[in-house]
Amino acid sequence: MASANEIARQKMTAALSEAQVHRIPADVLGRAFLEEVLNLYRKNRPLADIASELQFHIDNLDPDGDQVFMRP
Repeated sequence: MASANEIARQKMTAALSEAQVHRIPADVLGRAFLEEVLNLYRKNRPLADIASELQFHIDNLDPDGDQVFMRP
């Protein structure tokens, strides 16, 4: 059985290939995916929870920096 991460990775790989055909830059596609993720989150999650999730990822952007492993 595929994990959620595996499914997302497969879909992202396919979307990047399609975007390349249409000359859409990867970062533009990434922003579009982020917008869709936020739209999905807003359907069932409070804004403070979404902000906390995003802050966790912001705090861990540097792969060489200290990593916070538990989200509050």
